[in-house]
Amino acid sequence: MTPILVWSKNYFSFVPGFAHKHGGFTLLEVMIAISLLAIALTTLFGSQSQSVSLGSTTKFNIQAPFLAQQKLAEFTRTTDRLASDSGDFGDKFPGYQWKIETEDANLEASQILSKLEDTFQRVTLTVSWGDNHYVYQVQSYLLKNTVR
Repeated sequence: MTPILVWSKNYFSFVPGFAHKHGGFTLLEVMIAISLLAIALTTLFGSQSQSVSLGSTTKFNIQAPFLAQQKLAEFTRTTDRLASDSGDFGDKFPGYQWKIETEDANLEASQILSKLEDTFQRVTLTVSWGDNHYVYQVQSYLLKNTVR
């Protein structure tokens, strides 16, 4: 479609196929443009919010196993283990808390393992972040209070 030259009393305009009687946008055109802009911005901001949330989840899912491994190694090295203990990871990892709970191992599923029941304890380590919004938990079986 070729532009046509429209002559008006006040101006010339090149409009493809049609010409406005007056030189501005109609109210309907402005309302449609604002509606499209609102829909696009709402989608964009929702996507950005979801991206930030997924970033926080990924950060926790990467750091929590390493922090749990570190705390479990510290707990394994100690000879005087408490039945339960808790704390945080200091200024390097603000907002991260840990909690350790120990109990006697329940190995009744196997006759062979049930003979070792008195020598093992089950350790449950929980790492949490953000008022327990994110929680990572690991269970391990350790020898009871062995000196290394």
